[in-house]
Amino acid sequence: MTAIKSAVRRTALFLSVLLFLFALHAEGEETKMGSIPVTLQKSYKKAGENNPLYTQRFGADPGVMEYNGRLYVYMTDDLVEYDADGRVKENSYSQIRTINCISSDDLVNWTDHGKIPVAGYSGIAKWAVNSWAPCAAHKTIGGREKFFLYFCNGGNGIGVLTADSPTGPWRDERGSLLITRAVKNCADVTWLFDPAVMVDEDGTGYLAFGGGIPEGKKSAPGTARIVKLANDMIHLDGDPVRLDVPWLFEDSGINRVGDKYWYTYCSNFMTAGNTLKLTDGAIQYMIADNPMGPYTYMGELFPNEGRFFGIYGNNHHSVVSLNGEWYLFYHNRPVEEAMGITGNYRSPQADRIILGEDGLPQQVKGTMKGLSQLKPLDPFSGVSAATMSHQAGITVEYADGQSWIAGDAGSWIRISGVDFGADAAALSVTALPPAGCTLYAVLDDPESEVVSQIRMDVPEDGNPATFSAPIRAEGVHDLYLVTDGSVKLYSWIVK
Repeated sequence: MTAIKSAVRRTALFLSVLLFLFALHAEGEETKMGSIPVTLQKSYKKAGENNPLYTQRFGADPGVMEYNGRLYVYMTDDLVEYDADGRVKENSYSQIRTINCISSDDLVNWTDHGKIPVAGYSGIAKWAVNSWAPCAAHKTIGGREKFFLYFCNGGNGIGVLTADSPTGPWRDERGSLLITRAVKNCADVTWLFDPAVMVDEDGTGYLAFGGGIPEGKKSAPGTARIVKLANDMIHLDGDPVRLDVPWLFEDSGINRVGDKYWYTYCSNFMTAGNTLKLTDGAIQYMIADNPMGPYTYMGELFPNEGRFFGIYGNNHHSVVSLNGEWYLFYHNRPVEEAMGITGNYRSPQADRIILGEDGLPQQVKGTMKGLSQLKPLDPFSGVSAATMSHQAGITVEYADGQSWIAGDAGSWIRISGVDFGADAAALSVTALPPAGCTLYAVLDDPESEVVSQIRMDVPEDGNPATFSAPIRAEGVHDLYLVTDGSVKLYSWIVK
């Protein structure tokens, strides 16, 4: 069977090349492959860097969940705000009612699953005002895998949505806030927000949350809480208990690492003179034998991002494991800087956590290079067009469980580390061009020679159509797809 498939591929490749050469002969010199005949739009992300994770919009406070060998990153959807004169103003966070979701199994190419409409009149939880700092978990309940998305209703409570897949559709089973100031031991929490969820090995769920600094309590704010969740993950099993967290500001994290539990958090900005040697706005970690505590302070995991990138701000993180390795996700402001604006609009980044022989983490260094690609991308099984490592000039649209990209002349996406093997014959795309345009494919460098050129005409029925052309590619390469006109691109595949 393998030999037959290989022979069919070789035959298809031979026929494709013959048709391609015939087209070149028939149409003359102007159709020869060369560089892309369109001016490329500029990316907000450098070619040799994998941070930030994406640039098509902002995304802060990354909450990360592993599921079936894939990481899902849920983020506060920072929306750019403008004053009456059209100038960008400081992020007030008051307009945020959606949550962004991206995912990856290679940690370089990220699939954009669009915005989750959480709060407000058009949201799933119409009773909620905002949707900040999400986190997510999954658990098998009654033989069925369920997913849970926790979020802040501003600084005054925590809600939860449920779904049957990590990308939704999400629903509001509970119908009200999970954590409010009416919950025991929560009335005196300054900021009732920033949830972090963990499902332990025995299936028990835990939710950590809280933050803020009461007057005169900068070294021991006493505003961190943790609570055991009921089996359904949308109710509480007992009362929240106080965690004694030194120099707490916000941003709880909870993880099991081996047989220990880590509580991680962001320190406040009044730490001068402390005896623990922790610094302002940095991610700290504590360790316990029980998820409910008590926790012992151990050290600083990640200094403020300004130490590495020059732009200081709040520091919000997630710690997650994939394939036995540990990673730190956080946010920074490189896209804001590249756009030439300022206002605390944030983008997600990630770097690896190295554990020492004692099982404790070495301090993480923030980099723009970011994470290395875990494995090549397989182009023969079909790829969502919203999967990319870099882009310029595109937007992501989403409806009915599917995301796609929209672009115009000179817009492009890059998919890193694509393995074309030895038998790639054709590139096929599913697209909807409002007017005729051409999609160009190049390898490794957007200024290099075109290896596939797909003419796309307006479908007669007005629905997305499939367009194909031969491709000259083998081995592992970065693939750039560039359009010379307006188009909606849904997916692509190599055959």
